[in-house]
Amino acid sequence: MSELALDQTEQNIVNGVDVTRLFETLELVNSNKELAKFKFRNRNKWISGGHNRSTIQGFYGACQEDSSREKPFTYDNDEPPVLLGENKGANPVEYLLHAMAGCITTTLVVNAAAKGIKIYSMETSFEGDLNLLGFLGLPGRTKVGYEEIKVTVRIDSDATVEQLNELIQIAERRSPVTNTVKNPTLVKIKLEV
Repeated sequence: MSELALDQTEQNIVNGVDVTRLFETLELVNSNKELAKFKFRNRNKWISGGHNRSTIQGFYGACQEDSSREKPFTYDNDEPPVLLGENKGANPVEYLLHAMAGCITTTLVVNAAAKGIKIYSMETSFEGDLNLLGFLGLPGRTKVGYEEIKVTVRIDSDATVEQLNELIQIAERRSPVTNTVKNPTLVKIKLEV
């Protein structure tokens, strides 16, 4: 039985999460593991300098192509002037922090709901240490990317400190974005002409 499992038989909304549907989904996926396979997509077009735009709309999940999004989401990436940009959007490493924040928050809140723990408010703050020597191809540093990411979580809840720490540990273990960052992920880049 999953850590999320609770003995629930009637519809119950906790933290904005329909716990009844959550457990029905868990049972369904547990009985057909193919439903757990998803493919998310992003298309990006360069505009000028460090400015580029990502478009996100369709994805594959639950054994079918999803068409629930009538309009695509668009996100502009750029750099601050100190990094030769024009501030037309957050830079990609800032979007990574944004992705981690969203994923950790969602994972924590859903798991709290599954355990019947009400969250009244929650805020997270992220700070990443990055040295550009590797990105710039300069000597003295081989690591390209964040050296460390510090996360602070503030939660207003009736839960005990022990329960909240357990939720934070669950979120860290189960957040797909956090685990993509923490663990090596195969990335294949190819040229299409």
